[in-house]
Amino acid sequence: MLSSILELLVMLNPFALFLYLEPIRKDLDHKKFIGVIFKATLISFTVCCLFFFFGEFIFDSVFQIEFESFRIFGGIIIFSYAYFFIVNGQKALIMIKENLDDLASEIALPFMVGAGTISLSILVSYNHTTWIGLGIMVIVFLINFVTIYLLKKMRDNLEGKKWRTAYDKNMEVLLRLNGFFIGAIGINMVLTGIKNMFDIGII
Repeated sequence: MLSSILELLVMLNPFALFLYLEPIRKDLDHKKFIGVIFKATLISFTVCCLFFFFGEFIFDSVFQIEFESFRIFGGIIIFSYAYFFIVNGQKALIMIKENLDDLASEIALPFMVGAGTISLSILVSYNHTTWIGLGIMVIVFLINFVTIYLLKKMRDNLEGKKWRTAYDKNMEVLLRLNGFFIGAIGINMVLTGIKNMFDIGII
């Protein structure tokens, strides 16, 4: 259970999200910013729960795709994300210039929900019972939201441009370090998918 929580939380990456949303943090006051993040969290949680409950049906019955194939593909995508984080760091920042009402969905997709989080959500349904898996999802998205809230609060309480710049630089270091963990998750998914397909082939 703890392993699933950590994997999903690392994939969501609240530190990276905090950095990516710098333009929004500058344009919105604290209350509006947190409101947008809360709505984005609800949207992302709903999407991940959709794949948690129906992901297996979608792949097996609708698309008739072996889940191990998706596991391998998801691992490759996650690894590419990790490489992007490590090499580019804060250069991965994407400017969001949408109306306030559209920001929540823009943040949820693709910043919070992508191939990586969808893959891990389906894996949670494979490895845990329904209630435990749902509890994992709730815990992960709650921690992600609270982390972003605290990071924003800490930055707002810093006085002077010098301290805020240093704070952002430290967040960039965490972003790069987090890329190594994300890469390890991606490689592990690829290796597990290949191993499972090999075992099935032998049987």
